Amino acid sequence: MTGAAGARAGGPRLSFRRAGPEDVTDLLALVESAYRGEESRRGWTTEADLLDGRRTDAGQLAEAVGAPGSVVLVAERSGELVGCCQLVGHGERAELGLFAVRPSLQGGGIGRALVAAAEALVHREWSARAMSMKVVAQRAELLAWYGRLGYRPTGESAPVPYGDERFGVPRRADLEFVVLEKAL
Repeated sequence: MTGAAGARAGGPRLSFRRAGPEDVTDLLALVESAYRGEESRRGWTTEADLLDGRRTDAGQLAEAVGAPGSVVLVAERSGELVGCCQLVGHGERAELGLFAVRPSLQGGGIGRALVAAAEALVHREWSARAMSMKVVAQRAELLAWYGRLGYRPTGESAPVPYGDERFGVPRRADLEFVVLEKAL
């Protein structure tokens, strides 16, 4: 998939493409920087106060890139990887996950453009009629942002995988995911 969109009026254009195995190292650095550690605090999507440890690893990313029914979509600006998300098809419903934007660039429209490109891809290529995602319930500002994009709570929740350090080490005992969905 090739496409382009301006992240801000007059700003450098974004392009979108499917990630390949050669992107795994850069994807890992991007995702970790957006969710964990001190660099993540430069943006507003950090989970550093909620979870320690890694967000993902190279093996999980390589699996996501190569799995049937899965696309890792990357956003690039001037040849630099600035955002990504994973899309998984489930019939007429697609799931968005692994969403990350470089912390120093958050708030500039890249995330909004990446979500729009992801929605267009799953609708066009998979005939998806809805997109869903899981968001940590304690992330009120992130839930509000997705709400402004048209995503609504379904009433479903899912547990955070406590005890599975592949997804991080929870810093509190009350974490859970809220399931959001948007009709496409």
